[in-house]
Amino acid sequence: MALQAAVVGIGNIGSIHAGIYVENPKSELVAVCDIDREKADRKAQEYGCKAFHSVKEMLDSGIKLDAVSMATKGEENGGDHFEPTMELLSAGIPVLGEKPISNRIGEARKMVTLAEEKGVPYAIDLNHRFTPAAERARAWLDEGRLGTPHMVNMRMWINNPAETSPWFHLRALHPHSFDILRYFCGEVKRVACFCSKGEGRAIWSNAQILLEFENGMIGNLAGSYDATGPSGSFGLEHVDVSGSKGRFLLEEACQALTYYPRHSMEIETYRYLGGMLHFQETFKSRIGAWIDQMSDGVPHDRIAGSGREGLLAQEIIEAAIVSWEESRVVTMSEMAGRE
Repeated sequence: MALQAAVVGIGNIGSIHAGIYVENPKSELVAVCDIDREKADRKAQEYGCKAFHSVKEMLDSGIKLDAVSMATKGEENGGDHFEPTMELLSAGIPVLGEKPISNRIGEARKMVTLAEEKGVPYAIDLNHRFTPAAERARAWLDEGRLGTPHMVNMRMWINNPAETSPWFHLRALHPHSFDILRYFCGEVKRVACFCSKGEGRAIWSNAQILLEFENGMIGNLAGSYDATGPSGSFGLEHVDVSGSKGRFLLEEACQALTYYPRHSMEIETYRYLGGMLHFQETFKSRIGAWIDQMSDGVPHDRIAGSGREGLLAQEIIEAAIVSWEESRVVTMSEMAGRE
């Protein structure tokens, strides 16, 4: 039987989730939910499913739900996730939340804690790690092709002119960055952050973040809402991981991967590894993995891109903010008690 799915928050990103549930043969979109009644009703008609205008109304209806995507938005793109997610998790319904898990770290911890206490699968749409190129690079690390990993350099930038909170750029964009850095390099130990404001900007739209990892690796993230290439270029993501035997370079999130051995010229390059040709297709890959895991009954503590992993990424962001505000290096152990 197909997975019975719903989407809460049926804007641009929610519509992407809904379309994937409709297209995937393992799932059926049975409901959409949005506080904007006109939007919910229109989208329900478009997808041939039921419309609801609150999570409570949807739960009270008795409709069967096997999984729900949480695509609400709010301040810093994460301000509205908390209450509807808590309602669904309390009802025992698995949730795939959009990033950031929350722009408020205390709320993020409460959602993760509730999901773990109830044994309910909870995941975040950290879609960059689900690309074929990222998975191949991770396999190279596991196979020892890089030897002992030493260093990582990463950039992630897009042209986003939006002006909201001072920390909109860090909290809304870089859950992806820090999830990828954790995916390849492990847990972060210490953080030092430097920020600047682009021309005419009120927010901290550029950041350089220095990282020390628990395993001894060092690295940095260059992030921006201002930096773009020539017209037509993508330029979203660049990850360069080096070790004692070689290095890999992952470009454009999903499109190119190269292995450089340290002691020979036998470079290995892939321009296309299958599954996707551009960034928008990463949603299909990530949500497809979520559908597969829910259909297969994967336990809550084995969910890929879990809520806890989303929380860990957000804690690094908060450490970077503290570092910049207080002009010091921040140890991740300091973040445990912060709200």
